Amino acid sequence: MNALEKQRATALPDRDRLRFIGVLRSEFIKLTSLRSTVGLLLAIVVFGLATSAVLGVTAEGAGLPDKPSVGFMLDQVTVGTVLFGQLIAGVLGVLVICGEYSSGTIQSTLIAAPARGAVLAAKAVVLFVMVTASAFVAMFGSWAVTYPMFAGFGIEIGLTAPGVMPALIGGSVYIGLAGVLGLGIGTVLRSVAGGVATVISIILLLPIVLSVLPASSLVRNLHLLSMSKAGDAMSSAPDDGRVFLDLADGYVSSGAGWLVAAAWAGIFIVMGTIQLRRKDA
Repeated sequence: MNALEKQRATALPDRDRLRFIGVLRSEFIKLTSLRSTVGLLLAIVVFGLATSAVLGVTAEGAGLPDKPSVGFMLDQVTVGTVLFGQLIAGVLGVLVICGEYSSGTIQSTLIAAPARGAVLAAKAVVLFVMVTASAFVAMFGSWAVTYPMFAGFGIEIGLTAPGVMPALIGGSVYIGLAGVLGLGIGTVLRSVAGGVATVISIILLLPIVLSVLPASSLVRNLHLLSMSKAGDAMSSAPDDGRVFLDLADGYVSSGAGWLVAAAWAGIFIVMGTIQLRRKDA
């Protein structure tokens, strides 16, 4: 091999291997470059803060506990973020994938990154991290906003109180999992309207329907294992004195809520991965 051949051989780049970190970076750029997705992330913060502020202002008229209560404080701080955030995150998850299908950019994505499972996994990771971060800002901000209000009545609770930080973190993770759930549903249906309707049905309508059905052990168990019930458990202070999960008594611990919410999100992500691999873009 002469010098010219050696130069040409060394100048040829090695075959590019798909690196997951590169796919993550690409998905992060796509998510943060769209005003609609950034707006929905901000909406999680705005709705969480606004709801807690309103509840804090009207707390005296609604009734206050006689002494500081972690449960009361968490109800005021987490309700807005969990209630509105789960729906916003679910819709965002649908838009992340269905927006690419409607615009046709999914083809470019899969050409650049042929490993379809890696693409969906990268979308799920980026979406989960960003939604969870937004929810945590909303949770912490809600606590900061309401703390001086409750301090005026002598019922303030600090972040170091037992169960407070686990509840705030758990509620934030739940919102992130709701976003992953929406991503999985959107990948399966490939329709914005159908995906949003399904997300709302699973998160919001399913518990309502189950609550009006004739009472039975099956209906009760389904209600306890619903996505929204898992969110309530994750955003509550852990109770170390009770069992992990007791369907007979209708009790779902914080740890069980983590598993239930992760199962909901994981099932739809797996279904979405199968759909993405089997069907053309």
